[in-house]
Amino acid sequence: MNTAEAGMILAVIKAAYPHSYKDLSEDDAIATINLWAKMFDKEPYEAVNAAVETLIATRQVGYSPTIGEVKEKLRSLVKTDELNDAQAWALVTKACKNGLYGYKQEFEKLPPPVQKAVGSAEQLRDWSMMDEETFQSVIGSNFKKTFKVVEERERQDALMPDSVKSVVQKLAGGFAFPQLGGQVGR
Repeated sequence: MNTAEAGMILAVIKAAYPHSYKDLSEDDAIATINLWAKMFDKEPYEAVNAAVETLIATRQVGYSPTIGEVKEKLRSLVKTDELNDAQAWALVTKACKNGLYGYKQEFEKLPPPVQKAVGSAEQLRDWSMMDEETFQSVIGSNFKKTFKVVEERERQDALMPDSVKSVVQKLAGGFAFPQLGGQVGR
């Protein structure tokens, strides 16, 4: 989305929430448009517009949506195939049924967020050797918590602007941050 398109998006938001921008100076308006253009520079105008219109139609509050809300709505409109923790656990349970001998193949079949929550193919093998009660209660509970953390990290990473990701990578100075694509820095 470019600055002209950002201006059109903000005009729609201003029409829907006139009180939010009523005392905005011209300099502030330009800065706001530039910020929105920067935050959505990789997104097509049509997609951002769809997210904004959806928020206008569904929100119950009287103030304008934030950039973060629009990014989250845009993500939710695009990512309709996300797993919840129970669905992810069902995939792990199924993989463990063949996990004693086929653990590497079963691990490779799992979606990447589920793989991250499991940790390794060897972990899948170890779980497949556990008694069913412990596996379903203790391991299941811990996995679901871990999966929620993995999903939240991935959600935050997807919402983070590329310019911020590059700053984080420079600041990290060689530390591993899997949610930002592995080894970063030096």
